[in-house]
Amino acid sequence: MGILLFGAAKDIAGVPVLQKPENIGNVAALKAWLYEAYPELQQLRSMMIAVNRTYAADSQTIGSQDEIAVIPPVSGG
Repeated sequence: MGILLFGAAKDIAGVPVLQKPENIGNVAALKAWLYEAYPELQQLRSMMIAVNRTYAADSQTIGSQDEIAVIPPVSGG
């Protein structure tokens, strides 16, 4: 499955969905790949990753069929 991008993350990448490289096995590796491919994402200090609609820790493994979402910080009121 692809990597869904929302808000500022989508704006930075310029697309709503990215293809996940096959060698990405956990959230930490995904973040490292994202930061390398899109350095501006590092500005989103509290960016969260969700795996199968649940916020995930860096140690969370990622399978080929998992739904992954990049969720930037949000503000509102």
